[in-house]
Order: sequence, then C-alpha cells, then structure tokens
Amino acid sequence: MSEPVDWPSGGEHAAPRSPRFEDTYFSADDGLAETRAVFLDGCALPEAWRGRRHFTIGELGFGTGLNLLAVLDLWRRTRPSPNAHLHMVSVEAYPIAREDAARALEPWRELADLTGPLMAGWPDGRRGWRRIAWPDLGAVLDLAIAEAADALCAWTGRADAWFLDGFSPARNPEMWRDEVLALVAARSARGARAASFTVAGAVRRGLEAQGFTVERRPGFGRKKQRLEARWPGVAIDATAPRIAIIGAGIAGGALSRAFLRLGEAATVFEAEGRGAGASGNLAALVTPRLDAGLGEVAELYAEAFARAVAIYRSETPGAVICEGVLQLESAPKDQRRFDQIASWTGFADGALTRLGRAATAERLEDASSSGALALRDGLVIEPAAVLRAWIPSIRQGRVMGLEAVGGGWRLLDREGRALGEADVVILASGLGVLDLAGGLGLQGVRGQASLAELTFSGAPAAWGGYAIPTRTGLLFGATHDRDQLGSAVRPEDHARNLAALAKGRPGLAAALQDYPLAGRAGIRAATADHLPLVGKVPGQQTVFVLSGLGGRGFTLAPILAEALAADILGLGGPLPVHLWEQLRPQRFVRT
Repeated sequence: MSEPVDWPSGGEHAAPRSPRFEDTYFSADDGLAETRAVFLDGCALPEAWRGRRHFTIGELGFGTGLNLLAVLDLWRRTRPSPNAHLHMVSVEAYPIAREDAARALEPWRELADLTGPLMAGWPDGRRGWRRIAWPDLGAVLDLAIAEAADALCAWTGRADAWFLDGFSPARNPEMWRDEVLALVAARSARGARAASFTVAGAVRRGLEAQGFTVERRPGFGRKKQRLEARWPGVAIDATAPRIAIIGAGIAGGALSRAFLRLGEAATVFEAEGRGAGASGNLAALVTPRLDAGLGEVAELYAEAFARAVAIYRSETPGAVICEGVLQLESAPKDQRRFDQIASWTGFADGALTRLGRAATAERLEDASSSGALALRDGLVIEPAAVLRAWIPSIRQGRVMGLEAVGGGWRLLDREGRALGEADVVILASGLGVLDLAGGLGLQGVRGQASLAELTFSGAPAAWGGYAIPTRTGLLFGATHDRDQLGSAVRPEDHARNLAALAKGRPGLAAALQDYPLAGRAGIRAATADHLPLVGKVPGQQTVFVLSGLGGRGFTLAPILAEALAADILGLGGPLPVHLWEQLRPQRFVRT
C-alpha cells in the first residue's frame, strides 16, 4: 500500500506532509530552492562532477523525488561530457502514491520534462530494487523500497555525494542510527561529500565518529543552519578499459547495451552474426521463473523480469510483438503454487492475476483443462530487432584463444592470428565459453522449436511447452535435450512439439497435424543449479563470464549485463549483493 499524504491548504508551494512522521516532505517556502541550497550547493555540485566520467549520488529518503529531478536538471546543464554517466541511488521504506508525487512536483514546471520516466517507473507495490533511466542524459536511478540499513547493506557501490534527507531525527530516529551512518561511511568514495538539512548533535557526532569532517553552514528559509560533511581523500576516475565481448547473442547484446549506457564502448566479437546461436528464434518470451519458495531465486527472477520489461518497452518498443502471457497450470500442485505467487509482494500490484478454467479458455481462444496465471507484463519480443539495436557493429571472427600481453589480452583465432586486443574480456557465447574457460559447470541443452506460417490466435501461453506469435506466424515447442549438441532440425522433434502443444493448446495442435512445419534448433547453456554464471572466471582478474542463462536469456540478460558492466567498472549495479553472490562462477570450483 502507498504511504498516505496530508495536503495542507496554502500557496503554490504548499508542502505535503507525512502523517506517519508528522513532518513535511520539503520546505513550505520553496522545496526546489531548498534542495538546491541544502543538497546541490552542500555537495559542491556541479563542481564536484566536473571532469568526471562517472559520478554517483546516494540518498537516504527519496520522498517525492524532488531532489532527483533537481540533480537531473543541473546535470543536463553541466554534464562534464557527452559520455559522462550519473548514477543516483536512493532509499525509501514508505513510498507515496504516484498521484501524490505528481501533485507534489507540479509547481516546478521547469522540471516537467524530466518527470516522464520517473512517473512511469514509480513504485507500484513491489518491494526491493527498481531502476529508472534517462538514457538521453546518461543518468540512472536505482531506488530501493526498503529500510535504509537493509538497502545500504545490499548495495555494492560507492557514492561521491550523499543527500541525507530522511525526516527529522526527532521524528524518524531509525534513519539516523549509528548503524546507518556507518554504512554511509563504508559506501563513500574518496573525497565524498554529504549534506543535510539537519544539524542535530547526534547526527554531527555520528558522522564525525565514522570519519567525516563536519561543518555547519547557513540554512535555508526558516532553518538557521544546515550540515556539510567531507570524507577523506581525493576523488578519482579509473582509466577506461578496452572491453571485448565474445558472442553476439542476447548475453553479448545486453552487455554491449549496458556498457554503452555507462558511456563506455565495447567491441563485440562474433564468428557468424547476431543471434546465430540459441538467441536466433523469430520470437522469444520474456517471463519470470515462477518459484513458490518466494526466496532468493524468486527475487532474482522478479527483479530481472521487471527490468527486462522496462528496457524492452522504453528502448526497443518496435521489438515487442505483443504483451500479456498466460502461464497455464500443468500439474495439480500448480493451483496452490500460483495462488502463493500471485499474492507475493515481489511483483507489482495487479501484475499477476489468477484465472479459472473458463476464463483461461476464453483468453486462449482454445479449449483448456486448467486455470492459469495471467502475466500482465509478460512480453513476446523479436530477438533480431533487439540485437540490431544493442549491437551497433560486430568484429567478425571466432575467438579460440586468449594470450596475456602487456597487462591485457590478445584475442586469437584457431590459427593463432590476432583478432584484437583488450584490457577486459567477457565470455558471452553460451556453451562456446568452454572453448576459452573450463570448469564452469556449463552443460549444453538442445532445443528445437517448430514454426508454422499461419495466423496466431489467442493469448501467448507457456506450460512447460509454449505457443507464441512471430511477426508472420506461430512458434511453438520446444524440446529440451540435455547434452545433445546437434543443430539439424529433426522431424521427430516436430512430433514431440506437437504432442506438447496438445497439452496446452489442443485445438491449435489438432489444426496443425497435417500442416507443413519449419523449425530451428539451438544449444542453450545451462547449469546444474539452474542459475546463471556472472562474474570473474575463477583464477582470472580481467576475464569475466555471462552465460548459463538456460531458456530465459531474454529475461535475465538485461539486468545481469547491467550488474556485470557496473562491477567491471567499479560502480554500483542494480542487483542487491545477496542475489549477486549467488551467481558467481566460483560456486562450481571444487576445493
């Protein structure tokens, strides 16, 4: 539920008030002017980001989002370079409704053109992390819907500036505990600045005890003083590395996109072409793995699903074939399992809806022997369109060896000829990563999908098998044969796909019995624990891997690529650390 807001009568800048904390969200005199005086001036912006390629701001207390919009407004006027990247990380345990935020921000019309992405990505009932981007500005917000200490423990980055903007310490002491201030210090980059409206003695002493130098400054409006603090050291940007990505499927494409969004170019090496491997079907599902344990696995897939949907909708809308997917019950236990998942707070309010048998049949336009879970935000996308958008160019060649040279790597073909050089290499070629790194626990899984050139009807659906539209017909399947690596299309696998189709779409399967079918087989890379591999190749410092995505690459790859790119560049990523650690390749190293 959204946090209630009180709206006192007053002038144009009447400040909304929190009934929970009995405090205002910003100054009744002028909230934007207060933000600029207390936080922007207090953190020496824009001077502090002058000449920087990457700049990170941490915030405790997101509130209405006014501080964020003020920063974006300043950033667009003073951005250090066209490739400079701004990252803001904010924490809010009690988010207000989108409508209340829009009302609170309405007086500042000079910020109106920045509010679109914020309102589109506003908290929707889902706990955890959410990422909202302004690609044209090279800016991104990671917003944690969580208590401050929990969020800071989960974040892996370092802030160059801190906006300490919780409600008054007297009203909200939890936000200003020593534990929270210690985490602020631990997440501070060299030379970081911090600013706050409060000069309460407990806050000053708490920051000083952690190592900050603290000063009082003239306040804004009715407040006589405000606080500025400085962490020791001098801010520096690491040298931009030369980055090589091996593989032009969805893993490589998502990595290429992630680095470009961070203002860094990467070279993609590929032997054949975009989507030549398992990412080359005419259509792909974007749906989460539905785990009724509602633990870390469920959380990972919910975070990945939400981020993937946001990216495809906002950045590649032309690649979206349709929206809304049904997950059909395929076993008796699914009824209870789907009920549990539908009521979980890991998904947005209204994103999952339970359907009975009759409603499922109506949505399918086909007979149904079961109910379903309707995924409002499930997508069917066109892989080729996504990969064209995310991989601007390819360096042709099959990388078969890496040779250490000058602190970096020379990429070699089968004959030992150099294809290129890089400081950082990322293996993203599915099962092909085993050509360059062993012991990663990867297994090949052959999957053949069947294609019929006929008009698709009903909702896209999955149930173990799947039936989804392409631009010109129907794609269904797919087989799942572990440790089989052949890519030739087999008639017997079309028969298996038709048998699977009959379980979820019996009418459609009957219509296809004598229909000519085409198909495509690809080799997915999977792991024994069904979780992807993301991070450093064991025993290496500058060779990384993104693989093991199984059959959900188009769901997992966008957020995992953003997390890995941020990790490589020493920045904070969109995944909380407890999920990130579950994916490390070291888990398959025998000790």
